[in-house]
Amino acid sequence: MTDIARAFAHDGPLAAVIPGFRARTQQVEMALAVQGAIAACQTLIVEAGTGTGKTLAYLTPALLNGGKVIISTGTKHLQDQLFYRDLPAVRGALKVPALTALLKGRANYVCHYHLERAHEEGRFLAREDVAHLQQVVHFARHSKTGDKAELAGVAEDADIWRYVTSTRDNCLGGDCPSHKQCFVLEARKKAMEADIIVVNHHLFFADVWLRDEGVAELLPACNTVIFDEAHQLAETAGLFFGTTISTGQLTELARDARLEALVACKDYPALPDAAQLLDKTARDLRLVFEEDSGRWPMDKIQERKNYADALKQCHDALSALNAHLENQAQRAPAIENAWKRGLELAAGLDSWQGPAAQESVRWVEAFSHALTLNTTPLSVADIFAKQIESSARAWIFTSATLSVKGDFTHYRNQLGLTAGDSVSWESPFDYASQALFYLPQNMPEPNTANYTAAVVDIALPLLAASAGRAFLLFTSLRAMKEARALLEQAFAQQNLHYPILMQGERSRTELLAQFRALGNAVLLGSQSFWEGVDVKGEALSLVIIDKLPFMPPDDPVLAARIRQINESGGNAFMQYQLPHAVITLKQGAGRLIRDETDRGVLVICDPRLVSKPYGKRIWQSLPPMKRSRNAEEVIAFLKQI
Repeated sequence: MTDIARAFAHDGPLAAVIPGFRARTQQVEMALAVQGAIAACQTLIVEAGTGTGKTLAYLTPALLNGGKVIISTGTKHLQDQLFYRDLPAVRGALKVPALTALLKGRANYVCHYHLERAHEEGRFLAREDVAHLQQVVHFARHSKTGDKAELAGVAEDADIWRYVTSTRDNCLGGDCPSHKQCFVLEARKKAMEADIIVVNHHLFFADVWLRDEGVAELLPACNTVIFDEAHQLAETAGLFFGTTISTGQLTELARDARLEALVACKDYPALPDAAQLLDKTARDLRLVFEEDSGRWPMDKIQERKNYADALKQCHDALSALNAHLENQAQRAPAIENAWKRGLELAAGLDSWQGPAAQESVRWVEAFSHALTLNTTPLSVADIFAKQIESSARAWIFTSATLSVKGDFTHYRNQLGLTAGDSVSWESPFDYASQALFYLPQNMPEPNTANYTAAVVDIALPLLAASAGRAFLLFTSLRAMKEARALLEQAFAQQNLHYPILMQGERSRTELLAQFRALGNAVLLGSQSFWEGVDVKGEALSLVIIDKLPFMPPDDPVLAARIRQINESGGNAFMQYQLPHAVITLKQGAGRLIRDETDRGVLVICDPRLVSKPYGKRIWQSLPPMKRSRNAEEVIAFLKQI
């Protein structure tokens, strides 16, 4: 019996320590495939359906094989779950004396220097910030890691964190007076000494290309890189292979320059005045775009009234601040650091206004309080392929959704993965008896004005039959908010008393905890609830998806990619848009059945599943559920759950 077979045996070490462990054929086969790829230093693409237990299937061979392994996950939440729960359990079961480390981006660790500055300055916009500051001060004194996720009393998105953490831009490095106590350096040191290092995709790419957070130093020494939730890689890589200048960076520079000037240059009022001007012009640039949010290509931006003038004024203010920072740079390391940051930002603005890079697209994105100027490559395949080909190590890519009916062409093309095997294992769940797939009849076309109202009409009798316990997943925030208003009105009219929760009202973690605790809630979500959400048991018995998740064709990056593919003789819809929609839909559908005892109904309202030639290809990529177009049959099924 091989080490893998012994580990996964019904009376083996994993079964002895992991509650509810059951050996599954798919899991053992995946573990053997990963073991082979690690031993041969090869690339392996693994699609493993929900319930396969892919975490155990890659952790077990990674630990048994030895060597240095980097595991990258999709989110910090999954990163913590892997490090604090899964990895210790498997390591303990296998009795492998491997050292493990958790490494996050520097913005996740309290910075002693900036914490002290914030404490001294004490200028905050809200009383909540003052209370949070005291909690962070106490936490920094007693924490061994400085990881903000460990401070339960302060939300991870609380405003205080931007005052008490560092960025690549404002870190003083060896000049920092708190250098020896630095939580970031301590985390990097532990990662360098560890055998298994857990990171996340954003950190991996930020580091490999910016050489900033420590992963770049780890890569040359590691034998294996494992990407979990690997379907996210292409999008994440695109963020880091391109360039971005944001008004947030400019206002942060202005803030830091002003604070440092008050300490080191009290006799030089021109410096804080220049910082104040940069802050104003950066905010004015954001205000050129009246919309709360949006994305626009370069040609549409230049048509905007006042855009060119606002950008010039911002650039001039930055240049003026840089001149004052240079003048005072010798007075303090922090002033010199701010000057260097200013020069980098000025170079970025110059590049943005210069000739466009080949095979890239320029576009602007507006957020509620910031504006970003982006240059994004149309493809990351060549850059990513060079990284893989540059060294002899194993690269493992795994997710529940990487293929279209077992075809990995789209995924390979996105990342330039020409070599290596690709394997797909179906979920071990009995979808035919556990789930029902319902495609309603007589739905209007998705682009019609009354479409969301029709979705809600379909949902109401199903919600009554399921007694709430439902996710309603939407392809846009606008549709989600419209559905919320319609549901509230209908619930009042029909005397239905199911709590309605909606994305954005609280953090995702809080919403999910509330959903599980209530037991009869209806949760409305958009993009962030289509994946990475795990609700087992009877709390979730119904998932309703409003439309097929095609990316909006007017998105500037997508529009440029479509144009490039079509102009080169390809078919962008079949090669890019459709596969992307299928993979995203599989993620959304995967929220329904999370355990062998779960039962439920998946509803996809979009009539294109039957009215368009490509519809069959889409629904054939979903788990093999029994299908129905009869509302009464679906209601009867729900009432039995």
